[in-house]
Amino acid sequence: MTKYVYVTGGVVSSLGKGIASASLAAILESRGLKVTLIKLDPYINVDPGTMSPFQHGEVFVTEDGAETDLDLGHYERFITTRMKKANNFTTGQIYMSVLEKERRGDYLGKTVQVIPHITNEIQDFVRRGAGVGTADAVDVAIVEIGGTVGDIESLPFLEAARQMSLKAGPNNVAFVHLSYVPWIAAAGELKTKPTQHTVQKMREIGIQPDALLCRADRRIPDDEREKISLFTNVPEYGVISMWDVDTIYKVPRMLHEQGLDQLICTKLQLNTKSTDLKRWDTLVHEVLNPAKDITIAMCGKYTDLSDSYKSLNEALRHAGIHNHARVNIEYVDSELLTAANIDQLSAFDAILVPGGFGKRGVEGKILAAQYAREHKRPYLGICLGMQVATIEYARHMAGLTDANSTEFDPETPHPVIALIDEWQDADGSIQKRDEKSNLGGTMRLGAQSSDVAPGTLAFDIYGPVVSERHRHRYEANEHYLDKLREAGLVISAITQREKLTEMVELPRAVHPWYVGVQFHPEFKSTPWDGHPLFTAFIKAALELKQA
Repeated sequence: MTKYVYVTGGVVSSLGKGIASASLAAILESRGLKVTLIKLDPYINVDPGTMSPFQHGEVFVTEDGAETDLDLGHYERFITTRMKKANNFTTGQIYMSVLEKERRGDYLGKTVQVIPHITNEIQDFVRRGAGVGTADAVDVAIVEIGGTVGDIESLPFLEAARQMSLKAGPNNVAFVHLSYVPWIAAAGELKTKPTQHTVQKMREIGIQPDALLCRADRRIPDDEREKISLFTNVPEYGVISMWDVDTIYKVPRMLHEQGLDQLICTKLQLNTKSTDLKRWDTLVHEVLNPAKDITIAMCGKYTDLSDSYKSLNEALRHAGIHNHARVNIEYVDSELLTAANIDQLSAFDAILVPGGFGKRGVEGKILAAQYAREHKRPYLGICLGMQVATIEYARHMAGLTDANSTEFDPETPHPVIALIDEWQDADGSIQKRDEKSNLGGTMRLGAQSSDVAPGTLAFDIYGPVVSERHRHRYEANEHYLDKLREAGLVISAITQREKLTEMVELPRAVHPWYVGVQFHPEFKSTPWDGHPLFTAFIKAALELKQA
């Protein structure tokens, strides 16, 4: 029977519920349990796919093509279970599902209400995410509720969790609440009142936390933990300190050493083997003891919010771990890059241009690709980064002076990047699109396979077939491929069905390491395995630095 752990947050957002949830899942998995994680997002958007990265941070993409919250990236990096569409849902999806049922007559003419119809739907979605009734059913589903307690948007989710606990029984559902304990410098002390108030709010809703994770910039003393216990009705052993650490990979051991996994196993009556965190200790040692270091220039336009490139940052750091190196990432605002200041890129060991949408900052990205090509700096272009590399090559090497993407210049005489009107999605269905399609329905999404050309750098990295996740609208225009090949660009991977360009590169005779990919390899990187493409990129940068 599947057991559930609900993780909620209070006082302020951005405390790290995703890391806390993933860390708890990692500890439970180390005890031999089959675990999954589910993220409930209270916003009304159907998914984060059309939300600005400045609003929401990165959009993570699952293997089956769902655009989801960035916390699912944390989940995949911390545990072995792969996330699916069912592992993330929003208020918008819940209401859409309920309204579709009402239109079909499923409720037999009853008045549709938040209770029971919305809350029942939430519970059904949670059970679906846990695989209940299928061969994929897990031992424990950790359910993270977004937002903070007291937000009007999250009330239906909290009510659904309360109802689920009542129906399932006290030994089948546990509640973990993440709170903030601020240090007031003027008073010279930690203040527990915000935590007291947020737990009071939880209890008003009908939920008594079994454990409190208290976030602070320092370890919380025992006398403060005792005080929190007294005012929140949480046993002192359930008041757990979560202080700031220099790497997130220390969090699983931090929680284990304070007994969180044992508390949950006792509450849910789970008999497991003892916790084994040796691989986490090894990982932390590698992170904190690099033998060398390099600095990467990330030329993008979402540089004011690091969460915009969360998976990408982690993938680079994972590649550093596998090269025994510290990877320093410096953001270069592509909107500010011009021919007059492009030489600032000479200070970096390698250049990366990430994905993105819209015209803003594109010419700066094209300049970055040109600089990397002409100065033989290791270059990795991801999604849009591949497209700008193609545009740059077309303009300066293939004689197509005004080459561009129809996304940026619909009237360009040489649309080397353009929309295609048909493609096969991750689930095998055939999708169609045009300029008038809804933004949420024009993406090529999820995992798709491509054939890799022998003798290429791509072949050395991936072998004969590459399968990666996608999230983009525009493609390299097949009508220009022969012209680009004649000019020396190598098309090193092509999709198996539509024959779309997936990877481009420069011959190793003219450049040590220059690769562009249409997909998003960062979504499959983990600290344990890294990712072959990023590992090769960092290795090339290290070799160039040491040369």
